[in-house]
Amino acid sequence: MVIIMKTITPEQGGISSKAIETYLSVLEGAGLSTHNIIIERGGKILFEKYYPPFHENFLHREYSQTKSLVALAVGFALQDGLFLLDDPIGMYFPEETKGIADTAMAQQTIRQMLMMSTPKRGENWFAARTDDRVRHYFAATQTSAAPGSRFSYDSTGSFILCALVERLTGMRFIAYLRKKLFDKIGVSEGVTCLSCPGGHSWGDSAVLATARDMMKICRFVLDGGKVMQDDGSEEQLLDASFLKEATSALIPTAGIETHWRDQFGYGYQIWKTQGDGFFFNGMGCQFSVAVPEKDMVFIYNGDNQGIDIAGDTIIRNFFEIIVAGAGDAGVCNTGVSDTVKPLEEATQAQQSLRTYADSLCLMAARGNCTSPLISEINGVRFCLYENPMGIRSMLLTFGDNSMLTYENAQGEKCIPFGMCENRFGVFPEEGYAREVGSVPCPGNFYQCASSAAWQDDHTLLLDVQIIDAYFGRLWITLSFEGDRIHVEMRKVAEDFLWTYEGNAAGIREACMLG
Repeated sequence: MVIIMKTITPEQGGISSKAIETYLSVLEGAGLSTHNIIIERGGKILFEKYYPPFHENFLHREYSQTKSLVALAVGFALQDGLFLLDDPIGMYFPEETKGIADTAMAQQTIRQMLMMSTPKRGENWFAARTDDRVRHYFAATQTSAAPGSRFSYDSTGSFILCALVERLTGMRFIAYLRKKLFDKIGVSEGVTCLSCPGGHSWGDSAVLATARDMMKICRFVLDGGKVMQDDGSEEQLLDASFLKEATSALIPTAGIETHWRDQFGYGYQIWKTQGDGFFFNGMGCQFSVAVPEKDMVFIYNGDNQGIDIAGDTIIRNFFEIIVAGAGDAGVCNTGVSDTVKPLEEATQAQQSLRTYADSLCLMAARGNCTSPLISEINGVRFCLYENPMGIRSMLLTFGDNSMLTYENAQGEKCIPFGMCENRFGVFPEEGYAREVGSVPCPGNFYQCASSAAWQDDHTLLLDVQIIDAYFGRLWITLSFEGDRIHVEMRKVAEDFLWTYEGNAAGIREACMLG
């Protein structure tokens, strides 16, 4: 079967190189932490960029894009006759729903769960600290509405849909998709999904895949579930009517939040966007966007947790700069465009785009690289008063090996950093989760990128990015006034860095000893 790999110039794909360079500059100007971008049209890649240290074989955490893959697994299981969409979920979890107080939890249908119109309010799995998320889901007693009455974002329901597929197929949902789809469209062998307590796949948040993997999956959905055979014939792998429903605005989302993603409605674990487009959407800005009228797929991965403007900046500008400038694409009867009108080749613009794209790397802290204060605090230890982070002291050293050294409950820790550029290494806190979410893993450390910049002569900002199977952001602001230091730590991460959040004050060690 045909595997999408061919690369063409942007102009051959009907999009100007200048527009793509403009788009990249907008993302840079917004200070976004971008990991990769792919623009594909008509089954051909016309732009692909990885921001070092990310690369084309990196298995990227997709967060809630996982939900959209679960919807495909549900579609295949439906096609295999394992259930009906209007079956109540309780039919397949009889032990877990036996005797529960809230009968609506068992009566909600698979279709309602796909549409996120469950009676259950969205819940933080991690606060529950349960050892069996399936049982915990049905045991919950607090509901918000009758099943099917309105949209209510519910990651826990997505997890249950994944558990349903695994229960009825007897396979991990990634293995099931491997059998039904992945091997037939060239998805890489390394694609996997982390687990969670209870032994289930973490089906609402934890697929790891390459950018090209997501491109191929999104293209498959855009093509209505068809793939082309090597002999030119086509095969309908997944029912087209299911995919049509899955990518339609089945339930309104406007008014749920004042958020860019909530304007166009929701299908089966898939968001709608403008026109007839749709997208898979994961935390931190993991996006797979399909634009049917342009026969275009757009892939973006990054980690912009805690940056409110990020999603709007990425998606809105993609449509305004890239999509708006691309001519309409005719679509042949295989579902793959063969009539994209090319633009005149623009050699200089293409070279300019290549040069600019090659210059881009992972976002780092912005500000000044030096301050007159450095000579006063370099190598000076500050003792901290009691604080929520449990940090007893801090020491900054500047030079070729700049680093923040601090002492907490695990002992002395060091975070090396670059000034206005990243240094790559491991985050020093030991024991965060690895293969099983929320379960401590002794001896485990996460990879990270750390940078710092002076915001003014007395304020240093450290930006730490966790870049592993788990993503997280940590901002440490250090303010100095005479012999005193003030520390502010702010983190955004799903279920770690908890001891790196709060404020502290301290004083130069010599003053405290005196």
